[in-house]
Amino acid sequence: MRSYRDEAVVLRTHDLAESDRIVTLLTRRHGQVRAVARGVRRTSSKFGARLEPFGVVDVQLFPGRSLDVVTQVETLAPYGRSIMADYALFTSAAAMVETAGRLTDDLENESGTQHYRLLSSALRALSERSHASSLVLDSYLLRALALAGWAPSFTECAQCATPGPHRAFSAPMGGAVCERCRPPGCAAPAAETFELLGALLAGQWSIADASGERNRREASGLVAVFVQWHLERQLRSLPYVDRAFGEATA
Repeated sequence: MRSYRDEAVVLRTHDLAESDRIVTLLTRRHGQVRAVARGVRRTSSKFGARLEPFGVVDVQLFPGRSLDVVTQVETLAPYGRSIMADYALFTSAAAMVETAGRLTDDLENESGTQHYRLLSSALRALSERSHASSLVLDSYLLRALALAGWAPSFTECAQCATPGPHRAFSAPMGGAVCERCRPPGCAAPAAETFELLGALLAGQWSIADASGERNRREASGLVAVFVQWHLERQLRSLPYVDRAFGEATA
């Protein structure tokens, strides 16, 4: 078997034995890969610091039985350095990579490439502080779910496709719902919140950046419910996210 090379985002790492580390990568062409980096925890390691979460790397791997083996690493974008220096950025990035890990198991190469591009772009936006961390996170979550086949509807009824605007939101039904399809007890967000959600899904940052604090808070709550409904379990990192509007969101 020949070694292969790819670009990758480091999703997470786990210590192994005394000096090794297991690294989970989201690669551009090979989907999600788990590999062992031997000796990286030693002070003499040449590339131990390059395999930190949130960084984008050029990595060479040798196929193994259960884990591939990292043989060479070059840093392409050290996003982790600036992200880890800020709690709001760190918690948002942690929720992103956890979501990416859940969504990219056993993906086809084309879908994996799309997830790689989306995640690397979101991490870059966080590290450069291009937008509020809460907006970047919510936009990433919505777009990642859309790539996975769970695109929410905000402009028409998710059940009967009646054109909006609508005033009710149901995560089980897929987003906005009209009065006829509206189930009991569903959320009733403001019209501005629906506009913000649509902008985050479409990447319309001029609209998202101009949104108010109340609408951002309401949108974040709806996104969290939508994500956890479709993933069928809670993201462990999401309760710790500092949404940068005064308090952590559970």
